[in-house]
Amino acid sequence: MIILKTDEEIEGIRKSGQILAKVLVELRDFIKEGITTWAINKKAEEMVKKLGGKPAFKGYKPSFSRKKYPFATCISVNNEIVHGLPSKKRVLKEGDIVSVDMGVNYKGFFSDAAYTYTVGEVSGEAKRLVEVTREALYIGISKAVAGNRVGDISSAIGGYVKSHGFYPIIDYCGHGVGRRVHEDPSVPNDGVPGTGELLKVGMTLAIEPMVAVGTGRAVIKEDGWTAVTEDGSLAAHFEHTIAILEHGPEILTPWDKDA
Repeated sequence: MIILKTDEEIEGIRKSGQILAKVLVELRDFIKEGITTWAINKKAEEMVKKLGGKPAFKGYKPSFSRKKYPFATCISVNNEIVHGLPSKKRVLKEGDIVSVDMGVNYKGFFSDAAYTYTVGEVSGEAKRLVEVTREALYIGISKAVAGNRVGDISSAIGGYVKSHGFYPIIDYCGHGVGRRVHEDPSVPNDGVPGTGELLKVGMTLAIEPMVAVGTGRAVIKEDGWTAVTEDGSLAAHFEHTIAILEHGPEILTPWDKDA
């Protein structure tokens, strides 16, 4: 069931998203060669708590797992698409691309966002992948207007990604968010325009292109969480929580303000 939010509820999600955005912006200077993904998770969790929020992913049990997620963030490196587990053994090196996906619970209002960081000098292919994935997010958001359908968002994302020679991940998608971490509807990263659920004022969505160099399919590692590209190629991931308002979409996780 799709839950339409009141103005007061959207304000709560907006405050949650502002906390999350501050964390993702702060991590730009923190993520560098030689640090561990464990340290990134620790920094992000400390910041969220200091800003008055709670990590929404920690202790969350998704539908695909029998276990609760044990960390505040999902940190995915290079060929890892999503749900990567922070580790003291995973040390970042020059040329890595690192996606940090995080949710925040602020007084019962949830936001969800992701950002892909580059470590030092990266390859031209990696740089282009990150740029295309980020642009695809904004192209998808531009279609999140009342009267359109979910398929308009999905088609815009997938079409842009494929026009640049990359592959939208089809095994994972965006979703509703607000009173829970995951709500209806699902928002795929490829699709057919004019199909899917009707978009209405009051909907709050997490739109999140996940894009790979060589495949749109994912496989799960032995840890039961980390999704990697089927062919081992690089993947990137960007995400915003947005609200559909009378005047159009509003980004509620504004990590792009200081970009």
